[in-house]
Amino acid sequence: MNPAPQTPTIWTIKALLAWTTDFLTAKRVEGAKREAEVLLAHVLGGTRMDLFVRFDEQPTDAERARFKELIQRRVAGWPVAYLVGSREFYLLSFDVDPAVLIPRPDTETLVLEAIKRLKPLTEPAVLDVGTGSGCIAVSLAHQKKDARVTATDVSPDALAVAKRNAGKHGVADRVTFLHGDLFAPLAGRGHFDLIASNPPYIAQSEFAALAPDVRDHEPRLALDGGPDGLAFYRRIAAGAGPFLKPGGSLLLEVGFTQDAAVRALLAERPELDVGATLKDAGGHLRVVTAKRR
Repeated sequence: MNPAPQTPTIWTIKALLAWTTDFLTAKRVEGAKREAEVLLAHVLGGTRMDLFVRFDEQPTDAERARFKELIQRRVAGWPVAYLVGSREFYLLSFDVDPAVLIPRPDTETLVLEAIKRLKPLTEPAVLDVGTGSGCIAVSLAHQKKDARVTATDVSPDALAVAKRNAGKHGVADRVTFLHGDLFAPLAGRGHFDLIASNPPYIAQSEFAALAPDVRDHEPRLALDGGPDGLAFYRRIAAGAGPFLKPGGSLLLEVGFTQDAAVRALLAERPELDVGATLKDAGGHLRVVTAKRR
């Protein structure tokens, strides 16, 4: 058993971070040092880097009380992103709350590939299916200044977060948000040069083994991929073709064990030509690609 961290006599920023890092480590919270820094920076209204030039400052009693409350909620399983209300993703800060999945670095692999494919195109039409926080749609609009992006989601609460993020990053005039299930709200919306999606892909049998902060706090609607985790890929494979321009790209984020299964689903569609699967920064197969014949 880890001993309780020693209580300092003066609660400077440095002392708070040291004590809290030890405390979170003892509670087996991953990335304890970084999480302590993120939460304290949030309470003090600055950045993590600000903390290191303010080591000798003493937060007020109110600030310490707020920090303690956040630490208690983190130990109880709440994700840090929900506690501070934001998460960094592909050079931008995205507002998040329990209505949306927290953006992951793995999804940046999809964004990078999409930007690469959109770069030579003029005023490309882009579709983000199941946009959630809007991290894909907003990132693409932010990077490709002449792109016209459409984003769909079945959750009105998620769309409210996504719209807020589009406004926050100055792309609200180029991103159209539509409420509905997958392709359902797209009647009469034309065809797209690129369709991207990070759909729910956790198999129902896998939920019990998920980390508690994911299982108990992130929206099941954004995680549940049906009995085998492939329910949405079947529907996207069947429905994407009519919305893609000839030569248009389909990019799908997948769980790292799902590559072969998703490729097989796409290969069944005569209108699609399955391409390479791209690896994420951790070396896992992460983004399945295809093109409209």
